[in-house]
Order: sequence, then C-alpha cells, then structure tokens
Amino acid sequence: MLPRSTPAPEAILIARVWRPGIGPALARLDGETLTDITARALPTMQALLDTPDPAATARAAEGTPFATLAELVAGSIPDAGPDALRFLAPADLQAIKAAGVTFAASMVERVIEEKAAGDADRAEAIRARVGAAIGDSLAGIVPGSEAAMRAKAALQAEGLWSQYLEVGIGPDAEVFTKAQPMSAVGWGAAVGLHPISKWNNPEPEIVLAANGRGEIVGATLGNDVNLRDVEGRSALLLGKAKDNNASCAIGPFLRLFDEGFTLDHIRRAELTLRVTGDDGFLLEGHSSMTKISRDPEDLIAQTIGRHHQYPDGLFLFLGTMFAPVEDRDAPGQGFTHHDGDVVTISEPHLGALENTVRRATECPEWRFGTAALMRNLAGRGLL
Repeated sequence: MLPRSTPAPEAILIARVWRPGIGPALARLDGETLTDITARALPTMQALLDTPDPAATARAAEGTPFATLAELVAGSIPDAGPDALRFLAPADLQAIKAAGVTFAASMVERVIEEKAAGDADRAEAIRARVGAAIGDSLAGIVPGSEAAMRAKAALQAEGLWSQYLEVGIGPDAEVFTKAQPMSAVGWGAAVGLHPISKWNNPEPEIVLAANGRGEIVGATLGNDVNLRDVEGRSALLLGKAKDNNASCAIGPFLRLFDEGFTLDHIRRAELTLRVTGDDGFLLEGHSSMTKISRDPEDLIAQTIGRHHQYPDGLFLFLGTMFAPVEDRDAPGQGFTHHDGDVVTISEPHLGALENTVRRATECPEWRFGTAALMRNLAGRGLL
C-alpha cells in the first residue's frame, strides 16, 4: 500500500527523507513530488514544529523538488543501504514516548500477560477466567472516577487486581520512553523484535507530535512493537521489551494540524491493521480512537508540563485497542510474529505505514544519532 491514502489534496504532509550524498532532509509532499524545504531556519523537524504556526510555515516554505513519491517508495526497503534514498521516521530531536493501557480491550490482555507470566500456553485459560470476571464491565469507565474506584475495589475482592488495571482505570496514565531520539525507523524499513521474544505482536497506533511548548501540532502513524512474553514476565522488563534496535516505526508523513485537520479528527480516527506472512498467514484488525479511555490532550498534559519539560518536543504513541488472540502456530497460543511478516497500518487521514518484521539483531544497526545529525547539518551550513 502506498504511503499516502488521504483524499485531501490540501493536507500538509511533511516527511524526513535521507537524500543520497546529502543526509536527512525535511520534505513536503506536493502532489506526487517531494520538495526539500530544509533551510538554515528549518534544519530539523524540531525547528519546524517549534515555529508559531508550523502548518503555515511548512506551506509557505520555499524548496527544491528532488524526487517523486514513487521513487522514494522504491528506495525505502528493509535492506536499503545507509546512503539510499528512503523514508526516515518524521521525529528527529524529539523524545519518543508512549502511553500504555489506554483502551479497555488491550487492558484486559495486559492483565492476561501478567497472570500468564509471559507464557503463551497459559493465556487461553486465563483469558477465559479473566473475561468471565471482567467482561466488558470496564468499557466506558472514566479513569480516576468514582465508578473506576468502585470497579477497582470489586476486582481486588476477586483477586484480579493488576498493575495494568491501575494505570488503565486509575488517575495516572502509564507513559514510558519507547525509543531514543533518532532511533525510530520509517516507512518500508525493517522493524525489530528482540531475539529472546517468542510471543509478540504489532501495535497500530496514532502518534501525536508536540513541540517544546507542549502544543500538539500534528499526527502520524506508529507501530509500537509489543513483546508480550518479556513484559509479561515482569513490568520491570519494560525497557528491555520496548527499547531495542528498530523496535518502533513512525510515519510515513507527519500531517500538520491546520483548519482542515485537527485533534478532533484524531479523536474519531479509525485504524486498520494487516499482517501478511511468508507462510500465507493473514491477520486483519481494527482500532478505533473513539474507544480510548483517556483523551489524547490529557495524555499529552500528563507527559509534558510544569512537572516535566521536553524542550525539543516529543512524539507520543497513544496506545491501541488491538490485541490479537487468533491462533497462528498452535491451538491456544494466540498470535505471534514470524520473521518476514509485513505489517501495514493505515488511517484515511494519515496514509499507511508499512514495515517488515525481523529480529532486532538482523535489522540495520542504528548509527546515525544526534551527534551525527549535528555534524551533518554543520557541514551543510545549516547551523
């Protein structure tokens, strides 16, 4: 699926692209042409998003056409060389954060992971027990409300309370560091699973972009790869489960908020997921932002504010309601990735994000970090 599926020709779509012999560039999609708008005033995505009106700035920016969308897609493959024309993740200097357990459906699956201690063979029996006790009773509960606290007391009485339910219906959201600045991969790249994981799945999510002032200025798509067995063994392994080589993909474009595209579009967004395997396996799923338990604006406010500043801004994964339980390898074991799976996450206003699954140790090593970016920009006279 092509990266752009939005029907709105007026959409302001900004990508970060690697230009051969040059390096990272800010690129605006003009029809089917990529225009390089990188300049001394706009050397990075961080600089663009920190302007008073990023959408107006990007729309008015002068630039140089350098490739077609078809050429960029053709170069963006899992084995693209380090100097190949290709999509990069739209985030550069921003922190990459993620909110967890923001949907009731995935909240129940997190409880199952915890009770199974990461053992996929035990998941089906536990799912039946937990489902019988909880069912859909948590759907629609406002986190931190009196109704949520009553549900908490009832679940504790049944011995089913969990740290995942605490962040799911309690007053405080789970927000963690998903990846280091500059480490996420873009459209077409390989996305990585830690080699110790045997039970894992994609997580199709909306990703919000906020600038250093905490203003939400745009949105894109993300795959917050989930290692169910690693995190299920212990929540203290969250860092090992989440932050690995190529362990998240973001893109293809950042769509900037303007008069025709706002946060309300995100609140109503409908995401679809498609996983195709070399073994002929097909998995399709759906995640509706109308089912989220916490408003996206609240999640940003719990992440950045007087309590915690991000001067370079942040990209925040908003979580997913998608938790695949369809058996793939053996009855009762549910879904897990195979190497070579192609994951496509799409949403009409944001396009489609496509990546191929590999082990993190088989993905290209992450070598171009913040220091390399600064050296590159300085050498180009952009700093």
